[in-house]
Amino acid sequence: MCGRFVAASSPTLLADRFHVDEINDDASTPDYNVAPRTNVLVVHDRAREDTTTRVLSRLRWGLVPSWAKDPSIGDRMINARAETVTTKSAYKRSFAKRRCIIPADGFYEWRRLEPEPGASRPRKEPMVIHRRDGEPLAFAGLWAVWKVPDELVGTVGDEDGWLRSCAIVTTKANQLLDPIHDRMPVLLPEATWDRWLDPTPEPDAEDLLALAGLLVPAPDDGLEVYPVSPRVNRVVDHGPELVTPAGPAVS
Repeated sequence: MCGRFVAASSPTLLADRFHVDEINDDASTPDYNVAPRTNVLVVHDRAREDTTTRVLSRLRWGLVPSWAKDPSIGDRMINARAETVTTKSAYKRSFAKRRCIIPADGFYEWRRLEPEPGASRPRKEPMVIHRRDGEPLAFAGLWAVWKVPDELVGTVGDEDGWLRSCAIVTTKANQLLDPIHDRMPVLLPEATWDRWLDPTPEPDAEDLLALAGLLVPAPDDGLEVYPVSPRVNRVVDHGPELVTPAGPAVS
């Protein structure tokens, strides 16, 4: 799974890297410890008449399906498993119609260590994973729109009375990450971005099969993994010191 990630790149940098036409939120506050319920920058394509516009905007992390009775369901839907996005009711509509890219500068997983002498429980060491070349990662994402009930307007969602939310698609871990965790986010290579973001409203079965084929583990050689401070366990800490190496990189 992916429960925390790094979002340090500015909207301007992300707009250039992901070929964005329109920025809907240019606020720039680096966050080295993004947690669920955070409004995160997301790239998606919007089709109007004969024009497609690539947009960078903010969605709440934790997908709230259109049929949900309460937005708290999003707390259990921060990740969508690649194996079930075409069949699970919470995700299949978004997979067909609302796919996105969630940019990230890295993500965290926790490695299980042997218990210290005299302790009964194993320790967990936080690890950060990022691209070796320093470029942003492109998480495969899904998004949804939920109508906010009148009694919640002003407390959740946008001013227009809608809550727009997203989930990160995960797949089985590659060989590099498997000793740390058995799941990882789907990292889309640039050659697949246009296909993944294609806003065609009604893709056929062949299209959906091709899209599902993109949800595979990333190659090992493009990633670097190393331990970091346990301070990342504190959701109130968001500074760059959280990604300072606390030990050698994993090979």
